[in-house]
Amino acid sequence: MYIDVNEVTLYYEVSGRGPAIVLVHGNAQDHRIFRETANKLSQDYTVYLLDSRCHGKSSRVETLGYEEMAADVAEFARKLNLKNPYFCGYSDGGIVGLLLGIRYPGLFKKLILCGANSDPRGMKRLWLKLFALTEKLTFDHRRRMIQTEPRITAKELGKISVPTMILAGQWDMIKESHTRYLAKKIRHSFLRILPREGHGSYIVHSEKLYYIIKKFLASPLRQ
Repeated sequence: MYIDVNEVTLYYEVSGRGPAIVLVHGNAQDHRIFRETANKLSQDYTVYLLDSRCHGKSSRVETLGYEEMAADVAEFARKLNLKNPYFCGYSDGGIVGLLLGIRYPGLFKKLILCGANSDPRGMKRLWLKLFALTEKLTFDHRRRMIQTEPRITAKELGKISVPTMILAGQWDMIKESHTRYLAKKIRHSFLRILPREGHGSYIVHSEKLYYIIKKFLASPLRQ
């Protein structure tokens, strides 16, 4: 299905019945990475799998930024009149989730942020170098964005007021110290560092994410 938001067209798929949850993928990916998780979630939730602008079947634009991507998701939720939806974002999608919590308070009931960072310096140096090399070889502006954005301050993180689960793998490309920093600055946050997992090993074409988040989604707002 397609929907027009903020002068771009976004592709999405929807399945299941129940409370709404929106899932957003990482850089240079699309909605398909969540298929296994969505199959499980759709037993109890209405699941929206979204392709971000410049990804998958959604519109291409010349410039790309996390602020615009977050604005797209906010408008997506509003246009579909989603009632108290949940949000789950991985990598770039996790950054989008941070911005949704900051710029659009109360729009989402709970946030699940997987492998997110509030600043490029939150990534391990080797990965930053790899993305710089990839950009030079492919001229992919999606890789350029990773190296320069986001620039979310500690004060802004403190504005996130909804319950937020912060996930990262033991071997994530995000520094563990940075993941713990996010958890410290975000009120009502719940941190899990997953043993023997990488950046996306528990998410991409895996059911593991469902079993990790299902209790968090079903629990009371304040734990």
